[in-house]
Amino acid sequence: MAISEHPSKLSLPQTNPGVATVLEYLIIKFPHIDAQIWRQRIADGKVHCHDGSLITTHSLFQPQQRVYYYREVESEPSIPFKETIVFQDQHILVAYKPPFLAVIPGGIFVDECLQNRLRRSTGIEALQALHRLDRVTAGLVIFSVNPDTRHQYHQLFKTRQIHKTYQAIAKISDGENLLGQEWDIKNRIVQSEPRFRMRVTEGEANSHSVIRCIQQSAQEALFELNPVTGKTHQLRVHMQALGWPILNDKYYPHLQPLSADNYSAPLQLLAKRIQFIDPVTQLPRAFSYNGNLSLK
Repeated sequence: MAISEHPSKLSLPQTNPGVATVLEYLIIKFPHIDAQIWRQRIADGKVHCHDGSLITTHSLFQPQQRVYYYREVESEPSIPFKETIVFQDQHILVAYKPPFLAVIPGGIFVDECLQNRLRRSTGIEALQALHRLDRVTAGLVIFSVNPDTRHQYHQLFKTRQIHKTYQAIAKISDGENLLGQEWDIKNRIVQSEPRFRMRVTEGEANSHSVIRCIQQSAQEALFELNPVTGKTHQLRVHMQALGWPILNDKYYPHLQPLSADNYSAPLQLLAKRIQFIDPVTQLPRAFSYNGNLSLK
């Protein structure tokens, strides 16, 4: 069994969803985890409060209380691709995440994630991801090295002062001439069914991307994507809306049956470049991944 060395954290909601205890909340919060597993974790002392005091099966629900627990899985796959450190100083670390590797623990992955790999390789236990990429998306991720300045970098993401550039490949039809064209996409994205998928609906726009074609072959095109907002699956949904879903996407335009990762066919989406004004030094920063997606 794989057990996380570092606790996961959640804050109980301000509005009580109709439970009496922390245990009852955990059971409804994580419906895919059997209730007996939560009872056993609590019995084993693997669920605790911010001050280290243990949660018991009778601990009362308290709004906004922070609860820490240790994730467990019977076994987890080993992702056969390597990460690369692009930049590191006393405040941040920028790394390339390969496809299929999670940024932080989640689902069936506990130790096999970018954050834990980097903690082991650098020896920096305080290392913490400042943002996320989908597990199937490759590209650059910024980590905080110094807890004392972490909030300043978090604020960049909160106030949208980070500019990201992605690349994506999609299949095109014979005779389509897209090279040099640009699309300004604004629409409203909401949760669909299942809840991890998103869809476009009527109403005020809450998502915005600028997309242009920078290269094409007979059957494929390479796009540069600049998200202005950061909604879940935004770029994948916007490419689908244009009529060119990203190559090897298992969610869009149609949800594919659950299957093992096909390492020979990764999602063709790459977080290529990140730019921002460093909140500590006030100097411009720009980091790029040297690799590119390649057309056939």
